[in-house]
Amino acid sequence: MLDLKGISDFTDCFVIATGSSERLLDSLADAVREDIKKEYSYNPTIEGSGQTGWVILDYGYVVVHLLSSDLREYYDLETLWNKAKVVLSVQ
Repeated sequence: MLDLKGISDFTDCFVIATGSSERLLDSLADAVREDIKKEYSYNPTIEGSGQTGWVILDYGYVVVHLLSSDLREYYDLETLWNKAKVVLSVQ
């Protein structure tokens, strides 16, 4: 998780995760959407799908990026936003 406060004017935080298949990316997106809706009643703007290899769930202050391993390596969001503070990294 990257803390973007003071760096980005469109969000405070990125959550970035990798899925090993289209099906897993879609399942992760569904699970995040359902859990956040159940807990906080928030609905995200969703872009992409498991088929495209990149799913974005935009909650305003938090943007969740779910990527295939190839796209995560290619776009390397952590390096692109290298001024952000890493709050949590699980591998």
